[in-house]
Amino acid sequence: MEPKVGLEFDNVEQAWNFWTEYGRRIGFGVRKQYFNKRKEDGAITSCRYVCCKEGLRKGKKQDCQVAKHRVETRTDCSVRIAISLGKNGKFIIHEFVEDHNHPLQLEETTHMFASHHKISEVQDYEIEMAQESGLQQKSSFQLQSTLAGNRYNARYTRLDAKNYVKERRQRSMVYGEVGCVMEYFQQQLLDNPSFFHAYQMDCDEQITNVCWADAKMILDYAYFGDVVSLDITCCTNRANRPLVLFTGFNHYRTTIIYGAALLYNETTNSFKWLFETFSEAHNHKKPLTMFTDQDQAMAKALVEVMPETHHSLCTWRLMQNGIKHLGNLMKGGSHFLRDFKKCMYDFDTFTDFEKAWTKIVQEYNVHDNNWMNSLYAIKEKWASCYMKEVVTLGMRST
Repeated sequence: MEPKVGLEFDNVEQAWNFWTEYGRRIGFGVRKQYFNKRKEDGAITSCRYVCCKEGLRKGKKQDCQVAKHRVETRTDCSVRIAISLGKNGKFIIHEFVEDHNHPLQLEETTHMFASHHKISEVQDYEIEMAQESGLQQKSSFQLQSTLAGNRYNARYTRLDAKNYVKERRQRSMVYGEVGCVMEYFQQQLLDNPSFFHAYQMDCDEQITNVCWADAKMILDYAYFGDVVSLDITCCTNRANRPLVLFTGFNHYRTTIIYGAALLYNETTNSFKWLFETFSEAHNHKKPLTMFTDQDQAMAKALVEVMPETHHSLCTWRLMQNGIKHLGNLMKGGSHFLRDFKKCMYDFDTFTDFEKAWTKIVQEYNVHDNNWMNSLYAIKEKWASCYMKEVVTLGMRST
């Protein structure tokens, strides 16, 4: 694979790749010098590829008191190939100069030339996976170099990887966040027509709420969707928009996802749209039981959209709310939290529960506490004795 006069190529790109690979093997960098094009259609008719040290440049003065010149690295090397379009439609080498006037680099170091930096499609994927996994760029590059055998075989530098990640982020933001979401949904539909997605728009035709479920989520829900847990605590972005997850158990009691959504706010209307859309995604199959936190807007929407679904409260959230509202009762060796847990889990009869609850109210003097009174009013949603006939599959928390 040495250049020679008369060697043919199908197109300009093939000739450039040939010259680049030749330079990498021999030990010099390459660059394109010029192209000639037809005026009629702009098609390339001839071009020249040269050594990166071809030509001499004049140093440019910097805008400072002391004139500084850029270090000259070119040696006016005459190594080149010139190709032109032949009558048979192929590009033919009609000139080749191979004598360098500068030392050549070792093959192990030619990857440092800008013309030989190349990140392959597989390496693209590996860099993206490392980035999504939280692996630092330095560690990611060391891993890729080890997998390739050495840094030379990796064919790119740490700076190339850094620039690639930066360019990828810039490309992903070309259409904005909503555009990226829509593009993702479109690709999912092409990959699997069973993919479901929906979005709600406001009066200004701006997207507010988004909901989606892929084919696996839909299939899992058909088998295991009797009990659903709804979690809206993932408000981690700067706009504080909640990420909603519908989850449950499979036959191995492994957590599985039935659907997801991004909400604009946590109002009754948003939750009502969410429950209606979730039901539509799963052929209007309603869960027997749904666990949520103690959110009034969510509870109201669930009753309106899924009145036949039993609404249960997450016991872990109730404990956290208890600490928040009654933290003053848990000081100095108090057993309030222990007694409250017993009311949740330990009593199988209504009579035992009522006795224990009355004892808590009297012992800790919380007769007039609004949170305790409101919690007692919905005891059917969290107390074990009232949930004996409810299908929970052992779930008690989101």
